[in-house]
Amino acid sequence: MDHSNHPRLQAADLTEANLSGAKVYGPDNETIGTVSHVHGAGESTEVVIDVGGFLGLGSKPVLVHVRELDFMRDETGTVHALSRWTKDDLKALPEHQH
Repeated sequence: MDHSNHPRLQAADLTEANLSGAKVYGPDNETIGTVSHVHGAGESTEVVIDVGGFLGLGSKPVLVHVRELDFMRDETGTVHALSRWTKDDLKALPEHQH
């Protein structure tokens, strides 16, 4: 997927309604996780990404700051994010406890 033409989300768009369920892509354009839930809104937002597993089973939730991701909308308006991390990088982070 070519992300270069996708408009980036502004701080006001960084809400749970927009970010929950967003796919997160790694540096090789592979899907590395999905945003399961959001803490806060705007530039102080933190997102929980479910990494690994299959159909939501066995995944590991990790917490990252929204500034570490590049959220955007594709041609259909679907929100997704780019990350500099690989799936293994995210799996190495501490597990987020709800």
